[in-house]
Amino acid sequence: MKRLFVDVGPVEKKHLDAARTRLDELTKPRGSLGRLEDVAARLFAMGAGRFPLVVEPAVMLVAAGDHGVAAQGVSPAPQTVTRQMVRNFLNGGAAINAFCRSAGMALLVVDAGCAGGAFEKHPLLLDRRLGDGTSDISLGPAMPRELCLRGIEAGIAIAGNCAAQGYRCIGTGEMGIANSTVAAALYCALLGIEPEAVVGPGAGADEAMQRRKVEVVRRALQANAGQARGDDPVGVLAALGGFEIALLCGIALGGAAERLPVLTDGFICGAACAAALRICPDAAGYVIFAHASAEPGHRTVLQKFVPGRTPLLDLGMRLGEGTGAAAAYPLVRCAAAMYNETATFDSAGVVM
Repeated sequence: MKRLFVDVGPVEKKHLDAARTRLDELTKPRGSLGRLEDVAARLFAMGAGRFPLVVEPAVMLVAAGDHGVAAQGVSPAPQTVTRQMVRNFLNGGAAINAFCRSAGMALLVVDAGCAGGAFEKHPLLLDRRLGDGTSDISLGPAMPRELCLRGIEAGIAIAGNCAAQGYRCIGTGEMGIANSTVAAALYCALLGIEPEAVVGPGAGADEAMQRRKVEVVRRALQANAGQARGDDPVGVLAALGGFEIALLCGIALGGAAERLPVLTDGFICGAACAAALRICPDAAGYVIFAHASAEPGHRTVLQKFVPGRTPLLDLGMRLGEGTGAAAAYPLVRCAAAMYNETATFDSAGVVM
């Protein structure tokens, strides 16, 4: 994994402590802004003590890719929907477009490997294709290891380019029919849990289809047992992952290397994040978990790989696309504004 090395400086306790000292000096009862104070302290530490906190402008990166395991009947939607939804993103008609417009986030769509060949050029589209969709994980590896490495490195580079363009916060989203099956398999391999604990409805699978998903995930784990070992996160990604998930793993690493907050969406982006934190545990300090997905098992897996961390929102959402991250971004802006702009007791002449 030497070629994946990124220089991620850990979030330091001294900066968290300094932030909490300032928060306690602001004109409010101590701790009265709850989780927003935690976010502000973490933002201060991400910047190694830089003041003021800056989280604008922000960009949402939605990575899309197709999955060979869709052939196993694990989703009620046909694989063609991936491509159709990418076009919808580019045309501005999806929920994530509306959420980004409302939240004031830029949006870029990354084709990591959708079936059907390359899309026509578009100002919102980044072409980082690794292929025409992955192989069926229930039969063998999703992709060769070298291709997975390329995907991770592409994500790292995208995050670096976003930082160079002046973005101060990165949101992550995804699109790919059958990727909830892939994410479940990744969680099982990375965290050592059983498929029944994490497989859910995804894009709307009924109970019979969910039982099929459990069996497909179990077959995938068996078919890739030699490669999908929890001590080798790149091997797990190559065996069980998706092109878009490898790329999102790299975005999490690259964003952390740039000391930017990485606002991570729900169940599927969380699987990419879990792999990233296995590769580089210090990256955890830069991740803000946006929302608790309604996908069963999401809370369980979060506590497995980031104990004690609680997502900002719990709204029963399970769409994906980055919608949870876009919905949470205004809270991150509020946390930064509170830290930057609220008067202290001394400066305001307030005596408690």
